[in-house]
Amino acid sequence: KEQMQMRCPGAVPIGTMLLKGFELQFKGPLTIKKKNGGRVPIGVWQVNEEHERSLDRYEGFPKFYYKKQVIIPGGKTSFIYIMNENMPARTCSRSYYDICAKGYEDFGFDVKYLNEALKRSMEEFE
Repeated sequence: KEQMQMRCPGAVPIGTMLLKGFELQFKGPLTIKKKNGGRVPIGVWQVNEEHERSLDRYEGFPKFYYKKQVIIPGGKTSFIYIMNENMPARTCSRSYYDICAKGYEDFGFDVKYLNEALKRSMEEFE
């Protein structure tokens, strides 16, 4: 939440949800990929157009990440960033993992999702 406030001052966390049909994936940065039966807990933020432009720059949209529309609780649409599939996988640093874990803690999510994603990504590099 702290990093989001630095990137998008005034953005408001409005809830959480489980995004079905996806799983977490570390490709260096954290992303998601389609997976039948998968579930990814996500924090939902209320942002304005200025926030979205700021996030687009930060996430390297559209070169590194693309946006996908999703339905959030209440039936509204929102967007998520997904790393372009052609981006090469890299190892994840401990400091980056810790930042992700802090975000999970901020929203009350179980870090098992992060640990499982990290394990899968490490197996890919073996």
